[in-house]
Amino acid sequence: MPDAFLGVIGGSGLYDIPGLEEARWQRVETPWGEASDQILTGLLDGLRIAFLPRHGRGHRLSPSTVPYRANVDALKRIGVTDLVSVSACGSYREDLAPGDFVVVDQFVDRTSGRDRSFFGTGCVAHVSLAHPTCARLGRLCAEAAEEAGARVHRGGTYLAMEGPQFSTAAESRLFREAFGCDVVGMTNMPEARLAREAEVCYASVAMITDYDSWHPGHGAVEVADILRVLSDNAAKATRLVAAMPQRLPRERAPCDETCDRALDHAILTAPAARDPQVTARLSAVAGRVLHGGPGTPRP
Repeated sequence: MPDAFLGVIGGSGLYDIPGLEEARWQRVETPWGEASDQILTGLLDGLRIAFLPRHGRGHRLSPSTVPYRANVDALKRIGVTDLVSVSACGSYREDLAPGDFVVVDQFVDRTSGRDRSFFGTGCVAHVSLAHPTCARLGRLCAEAAEEAGARVHRGGTYLAMEGPQFSTAAESRLFREAFGCDVVGMTNMPEARLAREAEVCYASVAMITDYDSWHPGHGAVEVADILRVLSDNAAKATRLVAAMPQRLPRERAPCDETCDRALDHAILTAPAARDPQVTARLSAVAGRVLHGGPGTPRP
């Protein structure tokens, strides 16, 4: 097994990770186009870290134009084994207050028009997404967030909406009451789907900034209010990352949640029928099974 290599995708308000040794920004070429930005790599207490600002430095990209496939491919291509997503979210629950962190474990995907898979015509695969995050990595993130001073909620359902506008009041009530979701954001899908296809352990930390538009005592979402909370959340997120090296074992064992074996038996296209150009694009995310690994088609 490779040594642990922690990747961090930073959302709104988090565009850098200070304090890395041997830090350098590097561009990683992918067959899926340009990633959101260069990737910052370095060492933190001896642990290899790779940081990618999801929206690019300066927040250039909207949720709908983030190159999700390129981002996940680039991180997998340089060797990332464990990926932590940090993102700003709204809350659908009274007890999930602005400033709180939620370690997400489920998603409802209401996005549209985004590239949701690395696979398709020429190489078809179906991975399980019943449990879309890595519980092991999520537990470590919760512990690190608590050490960082955040009030942490372990478990929650994230409603992924297309955006870039915030919800109407009717949508907010629907997703809260009928769907039973806990937080709302715009970026964790298809990111979580793609991480699973790439066999990378994925954990999502939702940083609450507001109550969306359902809460009668808080009114509509105001960007100015969100920005004030974002600053404090970003500081706690930076401390969360700094606390991860003490928790993530350097010698990486097979994942208890089987995230690193998600493609076992998932690729259905027979080897002789696979399109060489398609499989070439999959060299980083699916090389383990496309080059003699255990990923054989189901009968």
